[in-house]
Amino acid sequence: MEPIEIGLWVSGIMLVLVVIGMRVAFAAAFAGLLGLIWIFWAKKGYAPEQLGWAMTVAIKTAGQVPHGKVASQALSLIPTFILIGYLAYYAGLTRALFEAAKRWIAWVPGGLAVSTVFATAGFAAVSGASVATAAVFARIAIPEMLKIGYDKRFAAGVVAAGGTLASLIPPSAILVIYAIIVEQDVGKLLLAGFIPGMFSAFVYAALIIGLALTMKNFGPPVSGFTWRQRFEALPPALPIFAVVVIIIFFVYNPFGGDAWGTPTEGGAIGAFIVLVMALWRGMRWPELKDALIETAKLSVMIFSIIWGVLIYVRFLGFADLPTAFSDWITSLDYPPMLILICILLAYAVLGMFMDAIGMLLLTLPVVYPAVMALNGGEAVTAAESTFGMSGTMCAVWFGILVVKMAEFCLITPPIGLNCFVVAGVRPDLSVQDVFRGVLPFFFADAVTIALLVAFPSIVLWLPSLA
Repeated sequence: MEPIEIGLWVSGIMLVLVVIGMRVAFAAAFAGLLGLIWIFWAKKGYAPEQLGWAMTVAIKTAGQVPHGKVASQALSLIPTFILIGYLAYYAGLTRALFEAAKRWIAWVPGGLAVSTVFATAGFAAVSGASVATAAVFARIAIPEMLKIGYDKRFAAGVVAAGGTLASLIPPSAILVIYAIIVEQDVGKLLLAGFIPGMFSAFVYAALIIGLALTMKNFGPPVSGFTWRQRFEALPPALPIFAVVVIIIFFVYNPFGGDAWGTPTEGGAIGAFIVLVMALWRGMRWPELKDALIETAKLSVMIFSIIWGVLIYVRFLGFADLPTAFSDWITSLDYPPMLILICILLAYAVLGMFMDAIGMLLLTLPVVYPAVMALNGGEAVTAAESTFGMSGTMCAVWFGILVVKMAEFCLITPPIGLNCFVVAGVRPDLSVQDVFRGVLPFFFADAVTIALLVAFPSIVLWLPSLA
């Protein structure tokens, strides 16, 4: 049996394991190890006496992956970004951010829901984790919306959809993971996520305002705040904006010249600033301990997925499946843009059954080379490319598109993780209620994705300056 055939069989086995409920990390690691054993044994002609040798070599090959690939400075961004979010929550900075958004924005039609969207966008700028953002604002924003008459399903939908903004707005853990897998610059990808993330927030806000203007019995605007009250709400929320500015300055120096530091250093300094502000605001040891424990739990989960999937990726390299898939994609007699759209639609379907991080980690080793080949290759210039951008910029653009698709999958049934988190935090809501509430936001996300595909400059303008 040829290596490519082994790759297809093993990939099929892994998908079956995921569908029947095995965790992605374990399914990928098992499939990768099985595939390595199979390939090495096949090279020896399936001789029974060589099976032991094949198992030994496969185990040694797989064993090199966790440390060899994960001992990367760039990956240290993930726990620091997550820690920033949990420290901000336990220090009460998230409530301060929501209060500031409410006082400044809630006067518009559907104002409290719009305030929630922009508050989640602000928290996303220090959290980097969609699930954490949804859990935090399910506790803070939903009770406020219910008090003034919002439908509970729509209120839950606003929070679940708003939580997805953490996938794009830097610091984003999933953008860091994408950069590591495809070996692209982390800083450029973090910069690229800022404008599309805020653009998504404005599309959500426009949707809510449109619904408030056309539907009766929608949540009324919240007015009556004086200018003094509005300005008084800003200082408690300033630490969050300070962290955003610091991270962006470290990634890209807007005054010209070299950046002030690496994204890793920016994340570490951001975490330190939030810790100091949290202690100044009265955080005690129990809250700090909870923040550290929650950070460790989420970080271990993410790193476990990365370890398992990278073993599978190592097997794919031996099977030469990414190259075969790239050759097949480029041989199709269809416009490259149509093929790209079909790939994005495939992500939408796949995301109904897998979590976002696992989905990207499993597919990118095969799909990414194919997309780059469609554009003309890694080293292609903008003038020679299919999509009108260089290989580096194409990698950035495609990264934002697939991460936006991952956002979309966080609210799609039956696995939409943000919806389950909101329902878990709010016992008065069923998962079905939350899925009904996010339905209008499907259309908003579809519009956003279409515009990002049609106008790549929305994504590429900021990283092109770096």
